[in-house]
Amino acid sequence: MNYMRLSLLCFLFTLCVFHIHGEKKTKSPAYEAYIEKYKILAIKQQKEYKIPASITLAQGLLESAAGSSRLARLGNNHFGIKCKDEWQGGRMYHDDDAKDECFRTYKSVEESYIDHSLFLAKRKYYVSLFDLDIYDYKGWAHGLQRCRYATDKSYGVKLVNIIETYELYKYDRAKIVEKTPIIDDIYEIKINTPENNKKYPAAVNWRRRILETNEVHYIEAQENDTYEFVAYDTRMKLKRLLKYNDTTSEYKLKKGDRIYLQAKRKYASKGNLIHVVKDGESLHSISQLYGMKLKSLYKLNKIKNSYTPKPGDTLKVRK
Repeated sequence: MNYMRLSLLCFLFTLCVFHIHGEKKTKSPAYEAYIEKYKILAIKQQKEYKIPASITLAQGLLESAAGSSRLARLGNNHFGIKCKDEWQGGRMYHDDDAKDECFRTYKSVEESYIDHSLFLAKRKYYVSLFDLDIYDYKGWAHGLQRCRYATDKSYGVKLVNIIETYELYKYDRAKIVEKTPIIDDIYEIKINTPENNKKYPAAVNWRRRILETNEVHYIEAQENDTYEFVAYDTRMKLKRLLKYNDTTSEYKLKKGDRIYLQAKRKYASKGNLIHVVKDGESLHSISQLYGMKLKSLYKLNKIKNSYTPKPGDTLKVRK
């Protein structure tokens, strides 16, 4: 009888342990959808501000209830950041530690992520966190609690649990594969406001069709186009746009020039092995034609910067 009772107790204990661990590993579809949607944004914040992507994602999940909280839905505030004295942007009021507290609102979720990074990077309370290893998510999680980011005494434990349950630490070592920021086949410039027309008087209402070569997206320059205007139009940083196109802001665009919206490939696409130089072509224009990096063209052909291609010259564009 005692043996039977002992066996029963052991069985119940095993069930209990399995249940506890099973609950810990159960993943929420809402959390997984949130991670998939905003992981690139978190990785970008790590690259720019040295805040672990796992921490940013875990805080976003916890503070916004995976994007379902009132602050997130109505104000794009995914990190529960309150107004503070210096805040000059949008605001909304919400009951938190006290009634009708002021919270920041944003035009987009991306603005919320950027402001969260700035909030941590520029406030003296969090200076010590940036001395931690970028991969020390536990140190960051418990450090945020010690720095009183939240009043919840189990805040650090909750962040660590989220990170480990959803393996968010893998995003701390992830690299971003640059893609075009424009996802539609057609993108229409909207410059009808007096402010925009004053800034770009030569611009008109045209549509830019996104084209592709060598699996790289590009647009064609219009009359009077400049890289500055294209950067403004496509919501890209000018420095990044110039880097993608192996050029400088002094370069004068001609109508029909290719302007790449993402990093070019190392070599030309399959089927393109050599290029016979035509009159008026430069190494830069050839690299733009094939959607390949200029430095690869130099390296592949073992030529120096002083080299000027002549009509009839043969250049390799792929190994």
